[in-house]
Amino acid sequence: MDFNTILVEKDQFLAEVTINRPTKLNALNKETIKELQQVFKALEKDKKTKVVILTGSGEKAFVAGADISEFANFSVKKGEALAEKGQELLFNFIENMKTPVIAAVNGFALGGGLELAMACHFRVASDNAKMGLPEVSLGVIPGYGGTQRLPQLIGKGRSMELIMTAGMIDAPKALSYGLVNYVVTQEELLPLCRKIAGRIINNSSVAIGQAIKAVNAGFNTTLDGYATEIKAFGKCFGTADFREGTTAFLEKRKANFPGK
Repeated sequence: MDFNTILVEKDQFLAEVTINRPTKLNALNKETIKELQQVFKALEKDKKTKVVILTGSGEKAFVAGADISEFANFSVKKGEALAEKGQELLFNFIENMKTPVIAAVNGFALGGGLELAMACHFRVASDNAKMGLPEVSLGVIPGYGGTQRLPQLIGKGRSMELIMTAGMIDAPKALSYGLVNYVVTQEELLPLCRKIAGRIINNSSVAIGQAIKAVNAGFNTTLDGYATEIKAFGKCFGTADFREGTTAFLEKRKANFPGK
């Protein structure tokens, strides 16, 4: 597939997706959201892709927010539809993918950019990263899941302060809050993400997909996380990956998971 606003590179079991609008600090617009949705949908179906790294081009920004010019004149109805469609097609889709997605946050991750990073399964940041949800300074609130995912990650009080002040936090504070897992230099960012991806790739992709489903269920008030875990645990027993993993353990060798 050819895209105008993103780049995709694949190396065996790893895919790297780069949002490529450097003159706009990789801001999200309709085209970028649509292209991201297309590529993530394709990668989820691709059995050879076991991990995805998502980042932004250049060293200044992961995603510096949404393209405000596209929705500045929206009505109430259009605004609601914008949030609903975006959540459904991209942000919720990424969160619920069976394929792990690592956000490599290189620079600014603001507004929709931070919401996109939070939709990923976990985050690694460069030491120049700045994160925040500045929407209330524009007279609106985060609409792509930010009011829900931020409290899940850093707690209600800190989230309320960050959202209400429209402020930014730096990478060390994001690490202390638990918003990111690691902080490294720009040069170390992608190599570390690739190293972590390599560790994930060594494990059962089927089991990882079930683990993601079970963990997410615990944050969904309409689901019973424990019941989801029980069912997901049971399903693993019917997979070729389980047979290979247990056989390899008993035979004292490295498992070669078929991904089935």
